[in-house]
Amino acid sequence: MTKNPGAAPAFEPEFIAGLKQIFEEKIVFNQVLGLKIVTLAPEGVVGRIEMKPELVGHFSYNRLHGGVISASLDAMGGLAVMAAIGARHLDEPPMERLHRFSKLGTIDLRIDYLRQGIGEHFELRAEVMRLGSRVASTRMEFLAADGKLLSTGSAAYIVS
Repeated sequence: MTKNPGAAPAFEPEFIAGLKQIFEEKIVFNQVLGLKIVTLAPEGVVGRIEMKPELVGHFSYNRLHGGVISASLDAMGGLAVMAAIGARHLDEPPMERLHRFSKLGTIDLRIDYLRQGIGEHFELRAEVMRLGSRVASTRMEFLAADGKLLSTGSAAYIVS
């Protein structure tokens, strides 16, 4: 994914902490997945999942369940939209911006599984391709610990 470092100002610590709390603690399914935020920036987000027995889809190969990949990429796409919305409204106080996410929801999701999800941990990346007044479009990647691309995704989210 192409990034343009320095394209937007960094977020305030209060905004990062609040968004991290929403994403990692208040969205309980993200806890089940073990999804953690690694990087939160206006131009894109990075997350991580540790492999654990509850996420196995094929017991013979200790392979990650495809639903885990899909749900994780969907969550990361949503997080990228949250970051983009937060960057669009930097004139508002951090806690006020966090309330903008209450209407966010997935309206379309496509996942392409390229390789098996086998490994000790995985990295997820997401960026917003277009943030409109009602709909946001995202692109996501699911990578192995060695950086090999395992799955890609694209999604649309309602933002208003």
